[in-house]
Amino acid sequence: MFKNKIQLLAVMLGAILIFNSCKIPKIAQRPENTTTPVAYNNLPPDSLNIATMSWRIFFTDSLLVQLIDTAIAHNQELMITLQEIDIAKNDIRMKKGPLLPTVDGSFGIGADKVGRYTSQGAGDEATDITPGKKVPQIMPDFRLGMNMEWEIDIWKKLRNAKAAAVKRYLATIEGKNFVLTSLIAEVARSYYELVALDNQLEVVRRNILIQEDALEVVKVQKSAGRATELAVQKFEAEVAGTKSKEYEILQQIRVAENNINFLLGRFPQEIPRTKSGLEQMVPQLVHAGIPAQLLANRPDIKKAALELDASKLDVKVAKAEFYPSLKISASIGLDAFNPAFWIKIPESLFGSLAADLLGPLFNRNAITAEYLNANARQKQAIFGFERAILSGYMEVSNQLYLIDNLEKKYTLKARQAVALNTSVEVAKDLFSSARADYFEVLMTQRDALETKLELIETRQQQLNAVIDVYKALGGGCQ
Repeated sequence: MFKNKIQLLAVMLGAILIFNSCKIPKIAQRPENTTTPVAYNNLPPDSLNIATMSWRIFFTDSLLVQLIDTAIAHNQELMITLQEIDIAKNDIRMKKGPLLPTVDGSFGIGADKVGRYTSQGAGDEATDITPGKKVPQIMPDFRLGMNMEWEIDIWKKLRNAKAAAVKRYLATIEGKNFVLTSLIAEVARSYYELVALDNQLEVVRRNILIQEDALEVVKVQKSAGRATELAVQKFEAEVAGTKSKEYEILQQIRVAENNINFLLGRFPQEIPRTKSGLEQMVPQLVHAGIPAQLLANRPDIKKAALELDASKLDVKVAKAEFYPSLKISASIGLDAFNPAFWIKIPESLFGSLAADLLGPLFNRNAITAEYLNANARQKQAIFGFERAILSGYMEVSNQLYLIDNLEKKYTLKARQAVALNTSVEVAKDLFSSARADYFEVLMTQRDALETKLELIETRQQQLNAVIDVYKALGGGCQ
């Protein structure tokens, strides 16, 4: 009769566990949107994509390639990212542990004293373990054994947790790739900035010589009574202003060199760079491919996709917490009040085996909250993934517009520079023959200098725009 009641109670508890497991809060989910436009900026679809090119092929300047190699080997931010990969790899190992039984070895020493006139004390007193020896009143306890515990992964909770850790590990690799593409682009941009500053410095120094020649002409004309002291002072002020620009550019060169050295993970030193004119550098022809390729090429989008996959698995793990879990525990070993009796087997042998079905019955608020939080984090991951796709498309679109506009701007600036170079010579001749005043000469020289500097800056912007579109397409980590 009593046995039947125990069985009935066990059945009732099992039914309650199963019923309780069915009461899971409903959550609203939606699939992520991966659709993209068919082309960029209404341009015809391109079958080629520069993102598939290795950066060693994309950048043709051997000095720049050497700098990028050094940056990849020594940049601290990239090294920090590599450690994040190792951390994520160790997380996989940690999540893999619960899938296997945990086995612990144990060794314990204790002592116990019971009353002689108790049932246990009387029994110990009457026990004849070894002829001629009595059981000690203070009973030592020497135990040597192994304990095992194992949760059977019925609902794939543990396997899903491990799979989520794998996804996050792969996401850290894509995060490293994103840092890598950003580093390559930053080194290239800083390098072209440095070359542009060298070219601007050369233009300014040539212009200083031209202005100093003009100043000497004005001084001669003043001696001959054909010019005034005002003209001399104006020309001297113009020379001083241009020389001050020289030191301003020298400071910018030092900052640009230090920035490159920082990216390369080393203390300041001179940066080797090409001495050819930046104006003669032709930006590489851009092939943007189609927007759908962003999902396969951009590391930040791939990272967001992997984090989304991991968040979906997190929801499954949190949902499995509502279900009963089956745990098996066992222990085996030797136990005696004297280690000498360990050899008496099976008398000194102890062991146990148990299977527990555990499940939440009441006060499931913590489990429910974590389940809802996991779902909210999944929604965040969906929005982050969609935002990464949109951001990537916008970056490429903006850079393609910029490349087109800079090409037109450079053509007009080059035409303006040619015209102003001619006008400088004309103004000098007219001024020497007293057919133009000094103000026209000064303004013409100033305009010519500014246009030459702007022409160099425009070429630098063109090169940077090509670098940025290469990065925006996901180039640099293939």
